[in-house]
Amino acid sequence: MSAPHPPPHDRPDDARVLLVLSNLPDHDSAAALASALVEARLVACVNVLAPCTSVYRWQGVVETASEVPVLMKTTLARYAALEAAIRARHPYELPEIVAVPVEHGLPAYLAWVADETAG
Repeated sequence: MSAPHPPPHDRPDDARVLLVLSNLPDHDSAAALASALVEARLVACVNVLAPCTSVYRWQGVVETASEVPVLMKTTLARYAALEAAIRARHPYELPEIVAVPVEHGLPAYLAWVADETAG
């Protein structure tokens, strides 16, 4: 039997899990980004979601676009490298990159995220 994993708030700060959100213009670019980030161990998992409609103001004009949301799970320790990798691979001039701290979650899952992004 494996030892229990510490609760999220008992982990070192750099092992805290983040949920990182972004949108890409199509499924192919979202899938390519997801694969690259998992291969690089910058994220433990990426969910590529169904297309959605985004409405936003860009350079003074209200725009409507079909986009593919992605949900990425990583740790605080890997965030800076993840952000840099997204920016390097993302087709948008100003990509959405929003990180939300995970306050609660299944301890074994959160430990898995930390383990998968540790190396």
